[in-house]
Amino acid sequence: MATRSKKLEKYLPSSENFDVNEFPFYWVAKLNSLYSMEIEKTLKPLNMDISRWRVAMLLRLHGEMSISDIAEHALGKLPTITKIVYRMRDEGLLTVEQSETDGRVTVVRLTEQGHNNVELVLEQTQGLFKKAFTGFTEAQINKSTQLLQRFFDNLS
Repeated sequence: MATRSKKLEKYLPSSENFDVNEFPFYWVAKLNSLYSMEIEKTLKPLNMDISRWRVAMLLRLHGEMSISDIAEHALGKLPTITKIVYRMRDEGLLTVEQSETDGRVTVVRLTEQGHNNVELVLEQTQGLFKKAFTGFTEAQINKSTQLLQRFFDNLS
């Protein structure tokens, strides 16, 4: 076990053997930053931003969700997501209604206009995703996803 921890030492920022280029979180941060810049360039002309895009995609995938579920899955704070949801509602992209089964829950759905906007954004962003996945096999993408999920689970 001591040998294994010695080998892993270069991944610890406190180690004198630390190599930032071998540090997964360095690359996660760089990737997220680059992805954010590139997706924002694509979304801006469509009157969309990353936060609104996450909300719209979650609703496309799930049909309807509570605002708190959206906040959890969109990785946003509840007050921020609530503001985004109501702004999108005012733009005609979402409906916001009280749950029929639990009056404490607010249920959100895409409108027809919201669905149309999501489809337009998907058309406009597919080139970015194709570019990102260039040269990867399905197995490599699956393995990358599994490893990122494992990092997430370890930190949760």
